[in-house]
Amino acid sequence: MLIHFRPALILLLLFTIVTGVVYPLAITGVAQVALPAQANGSMIEQDGRIVGSSLIGQSFASPRYFHGRPSAAGQNGYDASSSSGSNLGPTSKALAERIKSDVEKAKAENGLSGPVPADLVTASGSGLDPGVSPASAHAQISRVARERSLPEADVRALVDHSIQPRLLGLIGEPRVNVLALNMALDAMK
Repeated sequence: MLIHFRPALILLLLFTIVTGVVYPLAITGVAQVALPAQANGSMIEQDGRIVGSSLIGQSFASPRYFHGRPSAAGQNGYDASSSSGSNLGPTSKALAERIKSDVEKAKAENGLSGPVPADLVTASGSGLDPGVSPASAHAQISRVARERSLPEADVRALVDHSIQPRLLGLIGEPRVNVLALNMALDAMK
């Protein structure tokens, strides 16, 4: 009977070593050589310390900063260890009430009278999107300029300069990384 289990145990051990050790180490090595910044989390440093990742959204509550998308990840949002959406569907009363409240808040904060860009009031599937649409960033320009006593034209130029185009001109949508934009905003004199 042991003779029948021996090949199975040897294959189990072999595939455990290949798929559990050799393959992950090989992929990690290739990633470290080919794309080291991305392989290490796309960390953003400022004054020698890590302030975030260009891949993970953060909460910016102060009116002096551009705000990202709402987050349903974790209890207080933006928890990278709890990446998820709210799982509330389009017929959810709780979701409709939250969005209605967020629309009213966005209009009041930013002095908007027309429609509010959807990504200012709706969370992403992961709850951790690092960017917003150019329309969302533009909708916040007057508030940020007013709070920082900066000319709107200067803040608009900064936003326009921060717009990242589609990948290869085809993939994805134009976007603005909120952390990078807020860091550039802090660097303005």
